[in-house]
Amino acid sequence: MDINYCRATADEELRGILLLQQKNALDSLTDEEKQQEGFVTVIHTFDLLKRMNTDCPHIIAKVNDKVIGYALCMTRNFGTDILLLAPMFETADTLLPGKKYLAMGQICVAKEYRAQGVFRGMYTYYRQALEKDYDGLLTEVATNNQRSLNAHLSVGFEILQTHVSEDISWELVFWDWR
Repeated sequence: MDINYCRATADEELRGILLLQQKNALDSLTDEEKQQEGFVTVIHTFDLLKRMNTDCPHIIAKVNDKVIGYALCMTRNFGTDILLLAPMFETADTLLPGKKYLAMGQICVAKEYRAQGVFRGMYTYYRQALEKDYDGLLTEVATNNQRSLNAHLSVGFEILQTHVSEDISWELVFWDWR
């Protein structure tokens, strides 16, 4: 299996991201699947995804031109576009004064490609592509998404704070690249 890691450049790739996002959305999975496989909380519109991609192209993993994984890039410019994430940016600005950070808007790997290094591969590519411009990468993971939290900690993220936003408990995590 030949996995290609790259930045998203075409609308077709963005549609591939949205398809994968829908398949792994909180309301598309059983409770057992959520617990075992993880899930994504936010569903993006094509317009927002494209605007984010224009600002900072997303990281994708592809096999035979099919998107099998993605890690969204979200600059501070989008801090108010997704209401659920606005508190993350406010808190980060307080906890990371002087840091130029990028927010990882969401990461997901197609079920049939999990536990094969794709998650780590996307984050490795993410860092190589963006560490010259940013001090680190910020994201938050729902505390009940243990699979995702463990995966983030394994690549180098550290927990900054636990907080509640819109009745969801979150771990705010940061990967310091300096």
